[in-house]
Amino acid sequence: MQERHDAPLAPLTTFRLGGPARRLITATTDAEVIAAVREADETGTPLLIIGGGSNLVISDKGFDGTALRIATTGFTLDGTALELAAGENWSDAVARTVEAGLAGVECLAGIPGSAGATPIQNVGAYGQDVAQTITEVVAYDRRTGETVTLTNAECAFSYRHSRFKQDPSRYVVLRVRFELEDAEGLSAPIRYPETARALGVEAGDRVPAARARETVLKLRAGKGMVLDAEDHDTWSAGSFFCNPILTEAEHTAFLARVTEHLGADVTPPAYPAGEGFMKTSAAWLIDKAGFTKGYGSGPARISTKHTLALTNRGEATTEDLLTLAREVRAGVHEAFGVTLVNEPVTVGVAL
Repeated sequence: MQERHDAPLAPLTTFRLGGPARRLITATTDAEVIAAVREADETGTPLLIIGGGSNLVISDKGFDGTALRIATTGFTLDGTALELAAGENWSDAVARTVEAGLAGVECLAGIPGSAGATPIQNVGAYGQDVAQTITEVVAYDRRTGETVTLTNAECAFSYRHSRFKQDPSRYVVLRVRFELEDAEGLSAPIRYPETARALGVEAGDRVPAARARETVLKLRAGKGMVLDAEDHDTWSAGSFFCNPILTEAEHTAFLARVTEHLGADVTPPAYPAGEGFMKTSAAWLIDKAGFTKGYGSGPARISTKHTLALTNRGEATTEDLLTLAREVRAGVHEAFGVTLVNEPVTVGVAL
């Protein structure tokens, strides 16, 4: 276990933003993770858990406490059962499952971050999310001081949400278990229209899993959603805002605002999101509210490749980023009456 003091945190995040931590511990085993968490809890020290850093917005002042970087390793495949240590690189793990001829996470290729973060956010893209394949999550319960195993149902997954996100100070994810599918090298049924179009197939069709993964990687790269140190469009947290889920009444009011703002012939994206709810596109809202690709004149701007990504152009501060995010949120609300919610976790700051 490594320990540093007054340690920079910006290099540990994909935004490359944020001040230093009073103390930074890097843990490479589950036992080290648990020991560090217990010490912080017993001494009343604020604790910040860091995995791949792809979903963090940290204050320019940094973190006055212990930052725990989880760097555990472990990839175990037994038939179609997969177990990943929390510190495993998620994108690399997806590649290995595809190489093994298994389906279920191939459309989650290229998503930055660690495996341990995937159940917290219920990570998803291109028609798949991890809730579809996770069977169990092994976690340290800070309330009871014990290691527990939570079933899929106990994780309470919903859109970009989970039991872990609902109560962020209780659980520290140690391992994640998945049940994949042996479809003789084929993917899971393609669900997302954009993916189907790119593959030249119909929704519900299967294609070679490797081809699905490669197609998703190309789609993501075209939107600046695959990490590249030389491309400032990837100095981001990916999608900064969640797609809004609206009640029937809210959706009706939203459609009226669209007609008022854009005309009666414009129909916004709409996807069923459970009984009585509709989901619409945050990217569409941002664009139609006037925040187009590349918007901004300062060191934090909207990506030149995707309106849903806010980016650090190299010299930004966290406050620069938040100023842009607040402007976008206010503009969308003024135009359409919808309040966007940030997807990344904020540390020491609030949108």
